[in-house]
Amino acid sequence: MGLTQEHDLHRRRRSRNVGLGLVLAAFIALTFGLTMVKISQGSDMQGYDHTYQLSPRHSTNPSGAEAGQ
Repeated sequence: MGLTQEHDLHRRRRSRNVGLGLVLAAFIALTFGLTMVKISQGSDMQGYDHTYQLSPRHSTNPSGAEAGQ
């Protein structure tokens, strides 16, 4: 003699959990997608102190010394 009738509270809770799971999955997919785009487009850039600069291997000065030194 099992319980086959589902209470309305359980149905509402399950639909809420499914909705929250879909929102979480969408957020994860969006974060992953933005990360992949950022990595693929900015492979030669380095983020440092909220400014971007080219990596040292792409320096315009062949000696590697700064102009002001």
